[in-house]
Amino acid sequence: MEKNKKTRFSQAMIFIFMFGIVSLFSDMTHEGASSIRGAYLTLIGASAGTIGFISGLGELVGYSMRYVFGKLTDKTHQYWSMTIFGYILDVLAVPALALVGEHGWIAACALLVVQRMGKAIKKPAKDTIISFAASQEGVGKSFGIQELLDQIGAFLGPVLLYVVMLLKTDGTTFQIYSTCFAVLAIPGAITLIMLLFTKHKFPNPQDFEPEPKEYVPFKIKKPFIRYIIGISLFAFGFIDYSIIIMHISRNYTSIASGLAETSSIINSGTIPLLYAEAMLIDAIAALIFGYIYDKKGVKALIISTLISAPFPIFIFGFKSVYSVLFGIALWGVGMGAQESILKAAITSIVPKASRATGYGIFECSFGIFWFLGSWLLGVLYDVNISLMIAISVITQLSAIPLYWKASKNV
Repeated sequence: MEKNKKTRFSQAMIFIFMFGIVSLFSDMTHEGASSIRGAYLTLIGASAGTIGFISGLGELVGYSMRYVFGKLTDKTHQYWSMTIFGYILDVLAVPALALVGEHGWIAACALLVVQRMGKAIKKPAKDTIISFAASQEGVGKSFGIQELLDQIGAFLGPVLLYVVMLLKTDGTTFQIYSTCFAVLAIPGAITLIMLLFTKHKFPNPQDFEPEPKEYVPFKIKKPFIRYIIGISLFAFGFIDYSIIIMHISRNYTSIASGLAETSSIINSGTIPLLYAEAMLIDAIAALIFGYIYDKKGVKALIISTLISAPFPIFIFGFKSVYSVLFGIALWGVGMGAQESILKAAITSIVPKASRATGYGIFECSFGIFWFLGSWLLGVLYDVNISLMIAISVITQLSAIPLYWKASKNV
């Protein structure tokens, strides 16, 4: 009996790592695109308000529709079908950005929404599949490992684009960016190959977690409500990276901006490396806070929020490249905690039979408030940056009391 448990344990960890490799190449694709997305949209004619709106709309679609697909996944138990279809949309929409014209910001925005729809379809099923294996290994550690591999890909994607920019010295900036999006078709194809291989090896991942002795219906209780409100406040205040990179491309990539000492460090060619920095910090933070979650529960989210919340002050409040780099590092901490601890907590709160629905509710609320926050903060960027910074920091910190109350019941 002990021998069987040991074998099953090791198979669960193998599955977590294999799915982590899928996530690695997937993140190389869409996070590589994210590293230049804001600058690209600016280049082809989108305003700051438009970028904030479309970033928020993408997150709204990508998160709010997860409730629908989470319910559908729980009802049909088609975990793999939903995951595969979502991944196809997700990774194909990115290289398609290479096909938009020099004034094709509307088409580019539409493709970004399609990409987020792909994430909406796959995420509840994917997170539920991983949670089955994570139940054997420790949910914080398991989601931390997932996010670590995820963010290694998110680090390599921007680095890949940096190499492409170094090699492609001819052509306009638009042509160079288009080439970057086309190159991202390579990790996109590897993603789908690895995903199908993982499905072949583990066709029934739900078997990792034993069925409960009796059906336990999911009921929305006060701890869950407090947690949802807390993460919604966090999402509202967490400025989208598209706005950050737009700010940097406007203020730090031209000698004409008067920042001569920074222009040699940050320029159009090194912009992807800034996102790579954020993703590397994200990966490390996810693993660290995942382990902390297994020991301290939701209190780990309180710690990470205290560390990351001031990031807008350093990115938007100072005219220094070193301040920007520090702010991006803090942003990476917030993203790492968001992608590991938030998911781990849902696994702890919601029973197996309704877990995809639980993920859907959580991510729907998260997406709505990310949309509203991104839109408002994008508009405020052009009106009053100081007010934008204040709203962002205060809203994130206001989530902490709700995390604290929820932590007592998780």
